Amino acid sequence: MQSNQALQKSTTASPIFVEAEKLFAQMKEFSQSVATRAYDYFEARGQELGHELEDWFKAEADLLRHVPVEIIDKEKQLVVRAEVPGFQASEIKVSFEPRFLTFSGKINQTTTEQAIYSERHSHQFCRRVLLPANVDPSTATAVLKDGVLELTVAKASHTSPFNIEVAAA
Repeated sequence: MQSNQALQKSTTASPIFVEAEKLFAQMKEFSQSVATRAYDYFEARGQELGHELEDWFKAEADLLRHVPVEIIDKEKQLVVRAEVPGFQASEIKVSFEPRFLTFSGKINQTTTEQAIYSERHSHQFCRRVLLPANVDPSTATAVLKDGVLELTVAKASHTSPFNIEVAAA
């Protein structure tokens, strides 16, 4: 897969396209952070068994921001919209594979501002989405505007060996 894929020219900012392997490494790092936080909850509760999933989900909610996603299936392309308010284009990494979209973001905090109240306590996200059709990653474009990441990618013109249609006999 090409690491420098076509980016849409616009006055809005474009996220960075990267190889899927780079995002997998970041996903592993996120997972390790969640596991550490979940273990902290387990220890704080006196190492009481039976709450592993509760601890994991609480840790995940503490560390990773939920990113709502919308996928629109057009005739020759897919459009994916994700809500990522507060993130700059340079903080978002995107990777397309023939059947998957993976994207992540991490806010680089350089400010010393102290929020009095915030429901955006998590400054990072990571999503992997199964796409409804095979796509051509080299056609992908990305635009970040008003906190919405819009990704457009052409559907693949060939049939993948993993999507074989069986005709009725």
